[in-house]
Amino acid sequence: MIYRVAADGLLLLHLAFVLFALLGGLLCLWRPSMMLWHLPAAAWAIFVEIADRGCPLTRWEQLLRLRAGDAGYSEGFVEHYLMPLIYPDWLTLPAQYVLAAVVLLVNVGIYGWVWLRRRSTHL
Repeated sequence: MIYRVAADGLLLLHLAFVLFALLGGLLCLWRPSMMLWHLPAAAWAIFVEIADRGCPLTRWEQLLRLRAGDAGYSEGFVEHYLMPLIYPDWLTLPAQYVLAAVVLLVNVGIYGWVWLRRRSTHL
């Protein structure tokens, strides 16, 4: 039971990381120091997608599920609603390149907006 709870918790952490890597730049509007956390997270997300190395969170989650006695991803609330978001069926290497580009473009747009906003308030 503890391994299953840990795997579900890791899946939630993984989703939070994905959302932070994609949209965390918006937090810089609130706290500019968030850039110190967000830029490395976004860079890691882009690297993982482009290098096709896989995220260590995925491997750790699968290991926890195996230790829990699951033969893969058994259905539950977390798996049913969150797994398709993080591990969609269409996730191929070309799709990962597109996802990396999306993360990069969204973040360039967000940081451009943050920079312009900060610049206009200092003028």
